[in-house]
Amino acid sequence: MDNLQVFILAVVQGLTEFLPISSSAHLVLLPQLLGWADQGLVFDVAVHFGSLIAVLYYFRHEVRRMLVSWTRSVSGGAADQDSLLAWWVIIGTLPAIVVGFLLQGPIEDKLREPWVLASASIGFGLLLWYADASARRERDEYQLVLKDVLIIGCCQVLALIPGTSRSGITITLGLFLGLTRKAAARFSFLLAMPVIFASGVLQTVRMFTEVSPIGWLELFFGIVVSAISAGLCIHYFLRLVERLGMLPFVIYRVLLGLAIFALMTQG
Repeated sequence: MDNLQVFILAVVQGLTEFLPISSSAHLVLLPQLLGWADQGLVFDVAVHFGSLIAVLYYFRHEVRRMLVSWTRSVSGGAADQDSLLAWWVIIGTLPAIVVGFLLQGPIEDKLREPWVLASASIGFGLLLWYADASARRERDEYQLVLKDVLIIGCCQVLALIPGTSRSGITITLGLFLGLTRKAAARFSFLLAMPVIFASGVLQTVRMFTEVSPIGWLELFFGIVVSAISAGLCIHYFLRLVERLGMLPFVIYRVLLGLAIFALMTQG
């Protein structure tokens, strides 16, 4: 890949990983639309690692407090809202990690089709719109209870369907459960950390079966660009989401799905 291709793919990954518009759909479709060769699993692992760096850095203070409080609570100390939130992240992540480990390969083989991407983009986009339009938006992430977390965690499994969007489905469920837009996004981003890490570990294991050469400078460039774009995306999304709402992303998802269907008919 040349530097421009690396830059564009890394920016797209960094932005779409945390916006509710599906990173998988964009990384599958963009090379096809531009006539590029598939970027390969090694590059995908690298840019996801860049996104992980960004979200860890952005929430570094929250993560530190959660880790300290969680460690203290499991050592016999008093639980507080940070240790409880840490437990919610762990519990909310488990379904996606278990199902992803067992079924990610078969799901990718069976469902990585344009009509699946288009249908999921439109269908789950409309669900996001309904959740946003009907939401009470009166709680923050510290007011979640176990039942809420189990619902969000189990529904996060749906993100294995290409075009669904992991952040999209978790934000949707957060809104349905009465979280504010910002709280739903924050909890979605906290859930992203272990999910991206676990997915990266799984893909790294699969990566060793590839025989294609590794361009280390390309990977480093991709990691840096992905981290910067993801960090900017998180920062501005959380600042603007209460004012913007979810409608712009819903419109984008519907248009994206319709564009995919149009390309399918031309093909």
